[in-house]
Amino acid sequence: MSSDISTLLIALEHGESVAAEALLPLVYDQLRELARAKLAHETAGQTLQATALVHEAYLRLVDAPLAQKWQSRKHFFAAAAEAMRRILIENARRKQALKRGGEWDRVEVSLNDLPEVGADVDLLELDEALTRLVVEDAQAAEMVKLRYFTGLSLTETAEMMEISESSARRLWLYARSFLLEELSPGT
Repeated sequence: MSSDISTLLIALEHGESVAAEALLPLVYDQLRELARAKLAHETAGQTLQATALVHEAYLRLVDAPLAQKWQSRKHFFAAAAEAMRRILIENARRKQALKRGGEWDRVEVSLNDLPEVGADVDLLELDEALTRLVVEDAQAAEMVKLRYFTGLSLTETAEMMEISESSARRLWLYARSFLLEELSPGT
């Protein structure tokens, strides 16, 4: 399926409008599955559903000025990761707004690939930690976004970032330790 996406992205670069019609539903289904998996670990009463998350991300990707100009599969998935991240953060902020009783409600997200941090991590704390990680190492922050917000494996992430798998493994270890330190209680 990844070769289908890459092929369609190349066709889009060459101005083939039929490719856009074929690409978006294909990617939309993948994003829906990823969103469903990510939201499965949310606390009971979560109001954001996988379909809503995908619809919002899809609209942001389609309505963006460069939506039809994805340069590569990596570029598309990076844009999708960022869109999903922003949507989840905006949702968490809305829930925390005092006028909506946010002081009592927390949106927590399970980080499957960071078990040392704990089963649940506050999404806003994760966003703040990612912002600090961008300053320290933008490539490590990109890796976290690709792995966490799109659900890519280490191998897929290395491919997207165009680095070797061993470099990706080292970068992932660094990113994990950075986030562990940033998300640990008392830091």
